[in-house]
Amino acid sequence: MNARTEIERAVRAAAPHALVETVRDVLSSAFDARSVQLLLADYGMSVLKPVGPEPGHAPTLSMHNSPQGRAYGSQRPHEEPAADGDGTDHHFPVTVRGERLGILSVRLPAGRSTPQAMDELAHIADLLGHEIIVAERDTDHYQRARRVTRLTLAAEMQWQLLPAHAFTAAEYAIGAQLEPAYAIHGDNFDWAADADQLIVSVTNGMGEGIQASLLTNLAVNALRNARRAGIGIADQAALADQALYDQHRGGAHVSTLLLRFDLATGTLGVVDAGSPQLWRLRGRTVARLELDAQLPLGMFEESQYVVQNVQVLPGDRLLLVSDGVYDTVSPLGEAYVERGLARVILGTRLLPAASVPGAVLRELADYRDSDLLDDALVVCVDWFGRQSGG
Repeated sequence: MNARTEIERAVRAAAPHALVETVRDVLSSAFDARSVQLLLADYGMSVLKPVGPEPGHAPTLSMHNSPQGRAYGSQRPHEEPAADGDGTDHHFPVTVRGERLGILSVRLPAGRSTPQAMDELAHIADLLGHEIIVAERDTDHYQRARRVTRLTLAAEMQWQLLPAHAFTAAEYAIGAQLEPAYAIHGDNFDWAADADQLIVSVTNGMGEGIQASLLTNLAVNALRNARRAGIGIADQAALADQALYDQHRGGAHVSTLLLRFDLATGTLGVVDAGSPQLWRLRGRTVARLELDAQLPLGMFEESQYVVQNVQVLPGDRLLLVSDGVYDTVSPLGEAYVERGLARVILGTRLLPAASVPGAVLRELADYRDSDLLDDALVVCVDWFGRQSGG
């Protein structure tokens, strides 16, 4: 316990940019670790990039066919004999409340890979994840390390606006992903978790590039401002609508889908103000939920919005998808929504929520048989419900 406390103090006292070096030093001292490496998932969620002095020049590892990638995908520690035959390489997920940041890889000499050591290293990986989240307020070190290419300015603005890729609680699990990750324009997702509710939104600002990103930034911050005032989602939509109209006088609008989950009852309130669609997987049945279509935000002055209630059941999976997903057309001219979307929702039913958006977007890219041109967004919500007494 004293050794763990000393390690925690050392990591928490480290300079924001020096977390990896500090962890390397403490693990070398406490466990005789021969090497320590932090790998972070890139923005496109396709590779793991080592964090080092020059992350842009460090080799990357596949997220899908490397030992580190297997640990990342399964969210379980993975071990393998060291390449030089001297000891064992251990790969631990670095995850914070469901948000998969990357992998901590530690090489231990023979005889040091005890169950107690594994517990301690898993704890340190968890601690490192939390410290990275805090450190990113003060350094660009880890955000630079996650890039395999340069972000466009519009994409930079969007990523700064986003919450985590994933989040878990007793009642639900969420996963989300955007493509093209390094050149996103106007698509955005957001959520806020409280003791009695979960609010999720998907927005899509019209246009391209900086203009679309600016429009979405205004809409998302207007929704957050209203949400943090403690008002319902219908009034959140109305106030954001007014903010957009005041700025653009109807010349620009934002398509929005707002959801509010009541954690105690499973009642889902929905405001459908534009193009994002809501799909449900219940058992082995996939269906698009038909919602009452209302005006996109910002089209007219003082628009009013109405909440539509839907009941979700434990075991339900909900997917929110933008038009860049369901309107995608195959080389033969078939829209993805006609057959492909329901098929991939059913085909990914065994994956955890955090893995579903990436799997859908990879299948979408194969379906299109070319690089994505439009923004494509997928948010997955697995509903577990609240246990009695929870």
